[in-house]
Amino acid sequence: MWRAADIPTDKYYEVRAECTDVPKTKFKIKAGKTLSIRKWKSSFSPEGYVDIGRTLTRIYQGGIHPDIRGEVWEFLLGCYDPKSTYDEREQIREDRRARYTVLKAECSSLFPLIGSGKYVTAPIITEDGEPSQEPIALEQLTMENGQCITLEKETDKKIIEWKYILHQIGLDVVRTDRTLVFYEKKENLAKLWDILSVYAWFDTEVGYCQGMSDLCSPMIMLFQDEADAFWCFERFMRRTRANFRYTERSVGVEKQLCSLATVTQVIDPKLHHHLEELGGGNYLFAVRMLMVLFRREFSFGDSLYLWEMMWALEYDPEKFATYEDPDDECKGRAKSIRNYGKYEKEAMKNGGGKDGEAPLPISVFLVASVLKDKSARLLSEARGLDDVVTVSKSLM
Repeated sequence: MWRAADIPTDKYYEVRAECTDVPKTKFKIKAGKTLSIRKWKSSFSPEGYVDIGRTLTRIYQGGIHPDIRGEVWEFLLGCYDPKSTYDEREQIREDRRARYTVLKAECSSLFPLIGSGKYVTAPIITEDGEPSQEPIALEQLTMENGQCITLEKETDKKIIEWKYILHQIGLDVVRTDRTLVFYEKKENLAKLWDILSVYAWFDTEVGYCQGMSDLCSPMIMLFQDEADAFWCFERFMRRTRANFRYTERSVGVEKQLCSLATVTQVIDPKLHHHLEELGGGNYLFAVRMLMVLFRREFSFGDSLYLWEMMWALEYDPEKFATYEDPDDECKGRAKSIRNYGKYEKEAMKNGGGKDGEAPLPISVFLVASVLKDKSARLLSEARGLDDVVTVSKSLM
């Protein structure tokens, strides 16, 4: 029998037996360091207020026990205010579930495959709004009961853009975390597709971009209720959606890449010069690491631990705003520096970011530290941009 401190987290995120080349999770549940179920429950008052300050150190030092990870994430990501009561949170939860039901029903009315347990991986519509005539698309438009969905020409630009991206979501869904036993079940793949499709309709400015499935996938596993998974993902996207904004002139993480270059130049000027000579001074090889926050560099379990560690360090209760009142930024509440994450506290002491901007995200410093740690290998092995990309893939 496993002791609490010996339980391997791979037990919670089982990998398919045939996938032997998947990195093993290094994170372990450690008694006295990992935020345990008992410790988490003891942070609640009888009314339901959470003493979030007493949990943050545990989280960034030892992570969160997988059995309570989803519940704690909702607080770390700002789904709920720690100063709310049990009753208040239950009401908010019910309201959000109802709101998601409306959103999903709206999407289903536009495309009935939403919520059917199926998904598409072939284009169902052209960029001009014409229904696709591809045999694979027509086959995928058949419901489980044999009824075929008939599409008509679309003229609404918003609907065309949304329907056109649905197959790309499907293609990414079937490639996301397929080494996990959890995604052997078709219904879990369909759930991931549904949430991403609804989000693309909900957030029309960003819509859907490749990589978002990597961020949403853990939510599907942590929350039984689809609506709860959606809103936790939506909160996560509030932190990262700028990463997925593309224009003809820039990529979403360009600012972070520039910061990474500056930091690397300071801590390892020799490596920075070497990368510049290879034409990698723009640090584009780090786009994936920053965009999906190391989901593809670490094992599944380790990436979740890394996320919650960063969230705990960067925790700032003043940034919370409820869905019901977006302008309510903790109005009238007394500030308590005790309830801020360690990284955020240091930023406050130092007057915030440069020129009043927010401080650099921890992820930038994490990538820089990894580059520094692997500097010797990059200097000896990287003789071209392809080499930089190859080595960077194995940095972790």
